[in-house]
Amino acid sequence: MGEVRVATLAMGTRFELVLVGEDEPHLRAIGEAAVERIEETHRAFTRFDENSLLAHLRRTAPNLSAVDADQFALFSDAVAVTRLSGGSFDPSLGRQALGSAVILEAVTRRVGLVGPDVALDFGAIAKGHAVDLAVATLREAGVEAAFVHGGTSSGFGLGAPPGQPGWRVGLGPGPGDPILDLRDRAFSIAGVWSVHPGGRTIHTINPRSRRALRADRRVAVVGPSARLADAWSTAVLVTGRRPESLGGDWRVWHRHPRRQWIELERTTT
Repeated sequence: MGEVRVATLAMGTRFELVLVGEDEPHLRAIGEAAVERIEETHRAFTRFDENSLLAHLRRTAPNLSAVDADQFALFSDAVAVTRLSGGSFDPSLGRQALGSAVILEAVTRRVGLVGPDVALDFGAIAKGHAVDLAVATLREAGVEAAFVHGGTSSGFGLGAPPGQPGWRVGLGPGPGDPILDLRDRAFSIAGVWSVHPGGRTIHTINPRSRRALRADRRVAVVGPSARLADAWSTAVLVTGRRPESLGGDWRVWHRHPRRQWIELERTTT
């Protein structure tokens, strides 16, 4: 049983794929195909390139543009989580909530913006989307065991390594920090701020107040989709609570400064 690793730089971070199987050359070819899906997502959803899909939508607003099924699913999930989270997650940078700024036409699978002044930042969901697409590529090619992550903060454990219950992911370096065994599950870890490789501090913004969060805290969300895990981890980070609309197939952890991680249980009525 061999192991193949492939990686790429996209969305300001390093994506890595670990594939386990017998035919290493075949695994490498599949891994490179999955990497291309990640890079395609970067090109489509970066807000810093005039050739991106986001830039195209701004130029052509309010006209609608046809997108592929995966891109439409990303827009749909972003709108849904914005609504369900009460705006704790919202990739719209303007005064309008995402649901009011984006036009979705499901029958023709077209997307548009209500005006050219609408600006979107999909950084809190597109990385997970890229992970999901990479995993889908691996599954379609018959890969049964792989781990895909983007910058160690978003990832997916496909199957499990030989002899293991799942892919092991630690939520922190402390001896009491939880260790997860991920088998066909995604994870997202979010913090109030992170440090850019160049040394610049990037603050997490509360979408509702448009102000930077100051209280030091970390959250982790585990569930069936990396894209949704990314979005919901941002919402949990802003509120400090487990969303009532998050179903029982999701797990959520929260950590305040100098405290241990606490799993937030689902509220039942």
